[in-house]
Amino acid sequence: VQLVQSGAELRNPGASVKISCKASGYFFITYFIHWVRQAPGQGLEWMGRIDPEDGITNYAQKFQGRVTFTADTSTSTAYVELSSLRSEDTAVYYCARNINNYGMDYWGKGTLVTVSS
Repeated sequence: VQLVQSGAELRNPGASVKISCKASGYFFITYFIHWVRQAPGQGLEWMGRIDPEDGITNYAQKFQGRVTFTADTSTSTAYVELSSLRSEDTAVYYCARNINNYGMDYWGKGTLVTVSS
């Protein structure tokens, strides 16, 4: 099983960023994909999840209206897009999978997003 994320991004405040997470080694639609971020010196922050089978999403309230999760089953790739970026969005963004009530067992290596003018 692998979750391979796209590379680091640098954005200006107010811009948007879209990160990918390509899954392999398992049946993509069987597992939820979660997005979690970690700002410098901070703990992990759950952003939400998507069910790749039907595209249903659950967003953490903090990010609602500013984040969009999508999943392309033809390429087994999940995406997160975050808009109206601000400096506080500077963080490493991770994708992770889980099924049912089990924990997230596989994680991507993370994508550093830096928001700076």
